[in-house]
Amino acid sequence: MLYRPFVLASVAQQARRRLGLLLLGGAFSLGAAAQDSGPLRVGFICPTTGGSADFGNSARLGAELAVQEINEVGGFLGRKLELVQRDDQANPDRGRQMAEDLVLKEKVAFTIGYCNTGVALKSLDVFQDNKHLLMVPVSTGSAVTAKYPAAQSFIFRMSPRDTLQAGFLVNDIVVKRGMTKVAVFADKTGYGEGGLKDVLRFLAEHKIEPVQVTRFDLGVKTLTAEVQQAKAAGAQALIGYTVGPEQTVLARAKGEARYDGLLYGPWPMSFRTVWEGSNGGAEGAMMVQSIIPNLANERRSSFIARLKRQAGKEPVASLMAAAQTYDALHLMLRAVFQTRGDTSAPRLKQALEQLDKPYVGVVTTYEHPFSADDHDAFSANMIWMGVWRKGEIRYQYAEDDKRAGFIRRKQGS
Repeated sequence: MLYRPFVLASVAQQARRRLGLLLLGGAFSLGAAAQDSGPLRVGFICPTTGGSADFGNSARLGAELAVQEINEVGGFLGRKLELVQRDDQANPDRGRQMAEDLVLKEKVAFTIGYCNTGVALKSLDVFQDNKHLLMVPVSTGSAVTAKYPAAQSFIFRMSPRDTLQAGFLVNDIVVKRGMTKVAVFADKTGYGEGGLKDVLRFLAEHKIEPVQVTRFDLGVKTLTAEVQQAKAAGAQALIGYTVGPEQTVLARAKGEARYDGLLYGPWPMSFRTVWEGSNGGAEGAMMVQSIIPNLANERRSSFIARLKRQAGKEPVASLMAAAQTYDALHLMLRAVFQTRGDTSAPRLKQALEQLDKPYVGVVTTYEHPFSADDHDAFSANMIWMGVWRKGEIRYQYAEDDKRAGFIRRKQGS
């Protein structure tokens, strides 16, 4: 997608002006609220090295862009935002260590974090026990926001949970297409386990048992024989529940096995690395998306252009990870304005659950994204079916492409 330089400058300037006016309005409303002269330090934990670095670095780019834009217009009442970054390396033990470092040692105001479900689950009690607010921008495992009752929880999420994604995939296969023979591939991590359970539950609701279930470890090098077995079993569709590198292996195996059925996956199927490493096997693969590039949405197009400029030569492997993290930072800043600068977890929790002004984000408009009973920002009506077409993520259905300019708000908001 090409953007002429003057168009890029124009939309970026408009975005900064809108943000500046919003923050200035917040400053006026605060009146004589107490101000701290130091920076507002924000914790950030994601994998920026290792096998999950593709979406971890995309999340980092989104966070850095948000912080840069916020600081350009004055931060929070003159206080610059400072991103205190930690790399969890997609390792649960290290993820917990980084959580303890940010919460107990660095004492950041709040934390944006976690791409991997297993890493997040290992660390949640660090935030909950110490009454520290955690906003999860990427991890989709259903258990992340289910471990603690929302009424008491300090854990919030900006990504569509796997229960929504699994139901969405099964609905497309069974209801829209009338298929009954499905093979499921899932890794042995907490993410794969949770996704597999969700998929099996939704298939069972339609009285369908998969013709094959394949489990594998992260780091698997080939799944060609397993795809050939699914093909022999008559599978009309494959669902792969795993992260980017293993989605690449599955997509490549589809081509090597000459399997001509459909390939589905949750959102990691959309990683740029999946396409690049699949030897064409990802062509036509479908996946759940919260955001798909569309020129009809000015704010979204402006964000993508600014993100690419921010990244420079660094690849943006996951637009979803970047956009959801960008929105997470901006939404948290609005919560800080609403609390008049109080960053204690109980006050931030109350502000997020009772957001007094909508945030017009790049993924969607967040009007009432959370409540005392619900800490997930997404409902089923807000997700799309994407598809790989010649190296680009497109809308699978033409009617969705036409409706992309319409805002999809959370049901009940």
